[in-house]
Amino acid sequence: QVQLAESGGGSVQAGGSLKLSCAVSIRTLLTGDMGWYRQAPGKQRELVAAMTREGATNYADSVKGRFTVSRDNAENIVSLQMDNLNPEDTAVYYCHADYLFRGVWSAVWGQGTLVTVSS
Repeated sequence: QVQLAESGGGSVQAGGSLKLSCAVSIRTLLTGDMGWYRQAPGKQRELVAAMTREGATNYADSVKGRFTVSRDNAENIVSLQMDNLNPEDTAVYYCHADYLFRGVWSAVWGQGTLVTVSS
């Protein structure tokens, strides 16, 4: 069973930084797009940042210039460096990955990690 293990959430003051990491349970699995979504209380889940296997990136407008997504294809790890955090970034952050298994593309979500930014 494919699973994602997230780490790095926590609490920080406004202006601070955090780094999230997410590892696929099967290191040799072929993955496609990998990235991060978030869901704040009372809001829908939204894309934060994603990266294709080839390195193309996509960011939410609200995080451009502050967040940086990266990935290690050999280790099947995707990370999110979050700088200059503000209270509006408070949310549960979910890792997401597309993967190919037995000729079928599927998707998997992490359990989520809480990021709290205080003013």
